[in-house]
Amino acid sequence: MPVFAPSSANRTIASRSALPALLLAATLLLAGGCKSSAPPESVNPQNVPAAASQINGQDVVTLQRKPTQNGAAPEFLSTTVIPGRGMNLFQVTANLPGKGTTNVFFAPSLQEAQNKLTGTDADKFGNVAFSFGGAFLVPYPNRIRGKLSDDKQSIVTSWHGKTLTLPANFSGKRPGAEVHSIHGLILTSKTDDVKVADSADGQTVTGTIHAGDFGGHWLSKTDLDFTIELAGKDVTATITAKNVGDQEEPIGIGWHPYFAIPSGDRGQARLHVPGAKMALVNNYDDVFPTGKLKPVKGTKYDFNAPDGKPLDGDFLDDNFSKLTRTDGAVDVQLTDPASKYGIHVLGESPEIKTVQVYAPTDPGKNFVAIEEQFNFGDPFGKEWHATDTGMVTLKPGASVTWKVKLELFTPGAK
Repeated sequence: MPVFAPSSANRTIASRSALPALLLAATLLLAGGCKSSAPPESVNPQNVPAAASQINGQDVVTLQRKPTQNGAAPEFLSTTVIPGRGMNLFQVTANLPGKGTTNVFFAPSLQEAQNKLTGTDADKFGNVAFSFGGAFLVPYPNRIRGKLSDDKQSIVTSWHGKTLTLPANFSGKRPGAEVHSIHGLILTSKTDDVKVADSADGQTVTGTIHAGDFGGHWLSKTDLDFTIELAGKDVTATITAKNVGDQEEPIGIGWHPYFAIPSGDRGQARLHVPGAKMALVNNYDDVFPTGKLKPVKGTKYDFNAPDGKPLDGDFLDDNFSKLTRTDGAVDVQLTDPASKYGIHVLGESPEIKTVQVYAPTDPGKNFVAIEEQFNFGDPFGKEWHATDTGMVTLKPGASVTWKVKLELFTPGAK
């Protein structure tokens, strides 16, 4: 297997509570990345998370606010964050007219998550963290291919002629599927300086991961500053990556949230993705990009209509690009007409160039993963030739910010 050359067009920036008890039981089968089997959906919990628990030696943080709309309009109520696992935004709850308190993310109970996030077996590389809730992916979301080491524990690739050795933590299910690296290097990271503060309409949690060289896998040293803000109208997640070392480095940032379909009726749920092109892949097992981008107009992958289009029975594990922005943001929308529910996923950072969407068709997997990220899959791969693959180049002292906001709406309401 060859060592892949980097894209020649990479850009340079010079400066810059216990969860509810009533849950449906199911088995968590790790399939990974944008193909991860999901744990049981939890919709209409009886109580907002309250009690702190620990995962990976750090307290789970729950932000809360009191409802103010008296059920007349949708509003956010809480967020649950796991600082011990890369500030994973594990759950968000909202009060929906006619449904009451509802989980926004498809995730297990916090107790089940504690039992699964062990750092061993299936979670050896932290992979379980991206199988539910909303894991943050730094310094690269999606897949990276490379030459597999003799002990099959790492892959080797290169960027600007410099070698990167990354964990070989994933492969497809088919016999002989190529082992590769996926979803970054902070899935098991602890967060320092975690602080919670009240705001005018909710609460905010901040923290820093002093990632250094990401365990010897990266070219420079990096600090990651996180802010997660809860308010009635929106939930906002912000990550700022700063190069605190003395070498240039590539940085990609993304997110892996599983958005629940409250009604459980996947077929009528609608998706809007403002992307003119999609990345072709070799197959839906590897999901490796071929380096070719295909226009979606006139295909079943065209989700550009203002109110989107129904998911019907279509499987998705696809990367959309050539994104149109509304008021400066990439506005992906998931609506569930049967529940009179809708959510905007607003990518506010200009560096967000692609959106990965995973929507499985398996019974019981009533979710859509909407992953707004900087880069294409396999961003250092030779298949991209001179294409700018979206990885940001940070010089020493420079920083870049990824920011995504969630907003609730009622479909059809004026």
